Amino acid sequence: MSQKKDYTPQEVIALCLTYMNSKHVTFVKQAYDLAEEAHRGQSRKSGEAYIMHPVQVAGILADLKMDPVTVATGFLHDVIEDTDYSYADIANIFTPEVADLVDGVTKLGKIKFKSKQEHQAENHRKMLLAMAQDVRVILVKLADRVHNMRTLKHHRPEKQRDIAKETLEIYAPLADRLGISRIKWELEDTSLRYMNPQQYYRIVHLMNSRREDRERYIEDSKSAIVESVEELGIKATITGRPKHIYSIYKKMKHQKKQFNEIYDLLAIRVIVDSIKDCYGVLGAIHTRWKPMPGRFKDYIAMPKANMYQSLHTTVLGPNATPLEVQIRTVKMHEIAEYGVAAHWAYKEGITEKIDNDDMSQHISWFRDIIELQSESNDANDFMDSIKQDIFKDKVYVFSPKGDVMELPSGSSTLDFAFHVHTEVGNKAMGAKVNGKIVPLNYKLKNGDIVDMLTSSNSFGPSRDWLNYVNTSKARNKIKRFFKTQEKEQNVERGRDMLEKQITELGFSPKEVLKKDNVQKVAERFNYQHNDDFYASIGFGEVKVVTVANRLTEKLRKERDEKAVQLDEHHPIELKKKKEPEKMKIKHEGGVVIQGADNLLVRLSKCCNPVPGDTIVGYITRGRGVSIHRIDCPNVHASDDANQRLIDVEWESAGTEKNYNAELQIQGYDRSGLLNEVLQVINSQTGQLSNVNGRIDNNKMAIIRLTIGIQNLLELEKIVDKVKSIPDVYSVKRITS
Repeated sequence: MSQKKDYTPQEVIALCLTYMNSKHVTFVKQAYDLAEEAHRGQSRKSGEAYIMHPVQVAGILADLKMDPVTVATGFLHDVIEDTDYSYADIANIFTPEVADLVDGVTKLGKIKFKSKQEHQAENHRKMLLAMAQDVRVILVKLADRVHNMRTLKHHRPEKQRDIAKETLEIYAPLADRLGISRIKWELEDTSLRYMNPQQYYRIVHLMNSRREDRERYIEDSKSAIVESVEELGIKATITGRPKHIYSIYKKMKHQKKQFNEIYDLLAIRVIVDSIKDCYGVLGAIHTRWKPMPGRFKDYIAMPKANMYQSLHTTVLGPNATPLEVQIRTVKMHEIAEYGVAAHWAYKEGITEKIDNDDMSQHISWFRDIIELQSESNDANDFMDSIKQDIFKDKVYVFSPKGDVMELPSGSSTLDFAFHVHTEVGNKAMGAKVNGKIVPLNYKLKNGDIVDMLTSSNSFGPSRDWLNYVNTSKARNKIKRFFKTQEKEQNVERGRDMLEKQITELGFSPKEVLKKDNVQKVAERFNYQHNDDFYASIGFGEVKVVTVANRLTEKLRKERDEKAVQLDEHHPIELKKKKEPEKMKIKHEGGVVIQGADNLLVRLSKCCNPVPGDTIVGYITRGRGVSIHRIDCPNVHASDDANQRLIDVEWESAGTEKNYNAELQIQGYDRSGLLNEVLQVINSQTGQLSNVNGRIDNNKMAIIRLTIGIQNLLELEKIVDKVKSIPDVYSVKRITS
């Protein structure tokens, strides 16, 4: 992305003026004016006016040189969700096209879901389906997520990690599949910063420690390449390319490599005018420096699915140090940076859309999204299939005719067969890979040539095949075959299973299995016909317990309400006797306990509760009552824990007693860190009773200390002060 992080509204309009005509800039300005009026008075968590968020989203889209409709949607993307304006209002003021894009980005905020996970999955499903209709939906959503990640520091730590995890699982892979590398890298690096700050800052430190040496090496390498290219008479632009932090982290983690073992940490990018020049430069570089075996990739002859094209080679450059070189044309570089967005770029007064056939070829996985939706039972199932089939690492194989097929990593020959066509899969008898017979569960490798052996006399898939396939697409097609073949038996079996389950819940199947009631629940599982719904239960695709609970939801609620009313009108005789009020006995340590006197009471050392913590008493064997924080894992460790717990509370009056609290501080291991931590602690409290420290495998400093404080408020102030120390990444209270 552009280095500029914060746009003013005027700067976004000025950016539009650099590539739009005046009529379209006026259209975009109108969108800003409406958004500013609609969001007036609203604020973000950072405290700034809410309108600044849509301004940044529109600025990111304008930086991508998107068409006027998309930039206008950037300004308006939260209007339907967060203001009084409706879809119809946007369609009337602007166009139905703008309203459709805004609606596609809008979350499902007004629908009630059973869980946060279900809500999130349904939002993702809606967004992906809208994207399959118009890819600009996801471009707006990606710009929205980029700015949200830039301002993530204003959220609490748990929220930061949740958003970062969602970004790594959904949005960064989407940016990658769409070929928008400039957005992908920023999302990945920022997510790592919040999900694993220790590793993030460690890599940053390692990269900075020898920056001058690397920059000098890059300059020497560039000079040598310039010399070689000029000898060929090729015009080229040569730049150094910084390695992105997340890609370094992935290689260190998944390939078990040390930082100094990553070859493409140093990289040169050569941009030329033609494909012929690409291979000419490649030859010149291989003539000057020795290429490293297995490190050459030709993405020009075999482009990636996201339209990326380039030559990659790693050579032993100056001083025999590994150096990666990427060679591509100007057009290839534009696609590498902007991906599919480059084909929506607005140029000379028109939106230059990619040719429909070309679009279909490069993003055929859009069709897979629609297919996976039709095969999924619910939003969670749909998102699991997307992550498995669409976002997973890919393997590239050839058909016998030389066509390149892209499949998720780990796919078998059967996955290949069902990817080609349903009937090829259903009639499969075997497979040849690279001319040799292989089993149907053979795992494909990059470059394999796959030839499926079929028979018209085949009886179809075997149930064992479900263990051979790795993609949701193939698995769904196999299940569909058996559902179709055995539908009548499955309908009967499903109905019987459901009737039995309803009876066990204490209801009459005849009362529950009314056509309208079944139809309503079936539609929630994406089934249009009741028989299909029963068949899915009989086949085991939908859990009978879940269906029975949904069908009896209203009846169970009515039954519970009647039971409550019955209790109110016919109270149990035992309730007539009013229980005597229990004594409240104060004990040493500032704890008030309900019940008898003369109990031995002690504050547990495993969690060190302090006034302000929510606490509970635990009756021990022979050692009285131990007082724990309510979240202490030791409280619930025993089988009879519920019978041993009693109500306790802190004395309401203040106390001068000091309580121990144990803190763990993590930060970058630098000179003076421990000294600064101790100075802050001593300035806040004189009660420092224990200190120890160590360095972990990631070169991070871990300091544990025990301090004396009077209450939780004092502890929170100390924690805030320690967090403000440079290079301290986390401070947490721990249990021993």
